[in-house]
Amino acid sequence: MNLKERAKKLKTDIPAVFLAMKKKETPAAAKIVAGLTIAYALSPVDIIPDFIPVLGYLDDVILLPSLAALAIRLIPAEVFEECRKEAEGLWGEGKPKKWYYALPIALLWVLILYWIVKAIFF
Repeated sequence: MNLKERAKKLKTDIPAVFLAMKKKETPAAAKIVAGLTIAYALSPVDIIPDFIPVLGYLDDVILLPSLAALAIRLIPAEVFEECRKEAEGLWGEGKPKKWYYALPIALLWVLILYWIVKAIFF
């Protein structure tokens, strides 16, 4: 499987990991890794900012697929396949239908930025 195919597969695997995180059949360790994966995928802030040449995108190319692969490996195969089928219906015209899942992560970063600004200026 080439890089382009893997990237396309992530489009359904990340939502499938999110759906698997909510299943009771998913082990606790898988839920923790899945939560980290989803948080990183939805976070507007990267570990290495994208404006840093090469390294900025390298963390997205390596870290996100690695976290997703680890989460998928920890989720029971039958549970993940069921979630993958559900996830295929979440995407409409190349965009997620349930975009509001990103709101808690965005609100968290707004809150962190507020605390930083408050600490510096007040």
